[in-house]
Order: sequence, then structure tokens, then C-alpha cells
Amino acid sequence: METRKVQVTGGSTYTVSLPKEWATANGVDAGSTVEFYPEDGALLLTPRRESSHQEGTMDVTDITDEQLTRAVMTMYVSGFDLIRLTADRVTTDQRRAIRDATQNLVGVEVLSETTDSVVIQDLLDSAELSIVNAVSRMRLIAESMLEDAVTAIVENDDDIAHDVIQRDDDVDRLFLVVSRIFRATLRSPTAAESLGVTREDCFDYHSSARQLERVADHAVKMSKIALKLAEIPGPVADALHALYEDADDVIRTSMDALDADDSDHATEFGHEARQMVREIDEHTRQIDDRLRELDPVEAQSLGLIVDSLSRCADYGGNIAETALQKAAPRP
Repeated sequence: METRKVQVTGGSTYTVSLPKEWATANGVDAGSTVEFYPEDGALLLTPRRESSHQEGTMDVTDITDEQLTRAVMTMYVSGFDLIRLTADRVTTDQRRAIRDATQNLVGVEVLSETTDSVVIQDLLDSAELSIVNAVSRMRLIAESMLEDAVTAIVENDDDIAHDVIQRDDDVDRLFLVVSRIFRATLRSPTAAESLGVTREDCFDYHSSARQLERVADHAVKMSKIALKLAEIPGPVADALHALYEDADDVIRTSMDALDADDSDHATEFGHEARQMVREIDEHTRQIDDRLRELDPVEAQSLGLIVDSLSRCADYGGNIAETALQKAAPRP
């Protein structure tokens, strides 16, 4: 840390010098323009960039299949708008992996292909993306997936189960968008200002989005079990549906707490959701006792479903904790 003494010039203008080492490293010299961003009690300074467009290059010569798909997604989340993938010769399998990656990303397309490179570009303006809207969309999809997963189990409907599994890709794509936006706000105060959301709030929304992604994953897990199950006894089906309703109430109340503009309402909803989680634990134990009366194989599968519903309630409780922190006074 370096300190500088504030001086007054011209009788009314406050001035402060910049550390020369920092200025040199960031291309700031006499005549350069810098930008200031007020943030609570701080003032952030950054060199003015002519373009926020970020380009990145990666040598993928020895990377294939899932590793290559993951590498593309990582560069996307890191904030690159144009990604150039190079190799001595890009193989057919590599091109397939790259296309798979672009299909799992929002607004990304292959721009050009040659023998030794593939260039993909993000066609969306990150400044126009809303982290709040993306998380709200994740909420709607995850909640509907959870509901349909239970319906597939209770009604022994394989079509609904397959549909839930397919919708998981939509949640994953949105989570990558949320992660990209969040990381952009960490890198640049410009991004946070354009979003109209503080960096602390972006962190809260990103944390909550992770919980929603896990809810969707458990909906998929339950749907895959539903494909293997036969029709289950009526009392057990009723108990599972009741447990689902309890878990869904936790998630809905927690998200309402996160989205509440009024801190008092957010705190009220947050504590209500946390109390619901504690009550679900007792409900879960009662269902587990009932499953002991069934065939061991069937009981094991249904036990996994009960566990998934309980975990979904826990994820809702995690969102409630985040909402309570977001609503708390800040130093």
C-alpha cells in the first residue's frame, strides 16, 4: 500500500499524485484519461480503455473431448468476447467438442474455421445482460423441473422425466451467464456500474444461482430414478408430494427474500425459510420410517428421492442465509 497527501490547487480543486510504478504498468502518462467510480465510501480509479472487447487465444493441440469443451467454457466465463483456438491441425473430434461447447453457451457462435484454428465469438453485449433477470429465469426453470420430477415419480410418467433431464441444459447455460457477469464485475468497476447492481449484490446472486443449479441437478437425479421405478404405493406418493411442497415453499420463500427491496421483508422471509428447513428434517425422518416397510430395492430408490428433496430444501435454506446477509446493515 502507498499513501498520498491530498493537495489543493487553484484554491478549489483537490489533487493527488499517482504512483509512477502503477502508472507505467498500466500505460498511464501525461495527458492520459483515467476514470473514477464512487462505491460507498471508496473511490475506484482505473485507466480508460478504448475498448472493453476482450480477445483470448489458446493452444489446444493436446486437448480433446470434455477437456476442450471445459476449456472453452472457462474462457467464456472468464470474460473473453472472442476466443481463438489454435493447433497444428484442428481435428474433427476437436471441432465437434468446440461445437458442443458453443451450444452450451448463450449467444456464442463459431465465427470462422481454418485448418489450424477455430474462432468463436460472443455476440451478446455483456452490458445489456442482467444478473437479476438471469437468476430469476434460473429460479423459474429449476422450480418447474423439481415439480415435474416429482410428478414423473408419482404418476410414473417417463415423458415428463425425459423433459426434466433435457431442461437441465437451460439452467447450466444461465448459470454460466451469471458466472460471466459476476467475474466481469470483479475485474472492472465499469461492469458493475453498467449493471446497476453493487458487486456485493452480484456475489449474492451468483451464490444463489449456484444453489438453484444444484436444485436442478437433483431434479435430474430424481427423474433418472423415476425412469427405473414402477408405480409406487399411494401413501408413499402422497408423502413424497407433501415433502416436495415443503421443499418448494423453502425455495420460493428464500428467493422472495433475496429479491425483496425492503430489508425488513427480506429478513422476515429469510427467517421464515430457515424455520421451514428445520421442520422438513422431522418430516423427512417420518418418510424414511415408512420406507422401511417396502421392498428393499424400491425403498433404496425412494430413499434417494427423499434425500434429494431434503437437499433441495437445504439449498433453499442457503439462499435464505444469503438473503439475510444481503439485507443486513453494511459497515
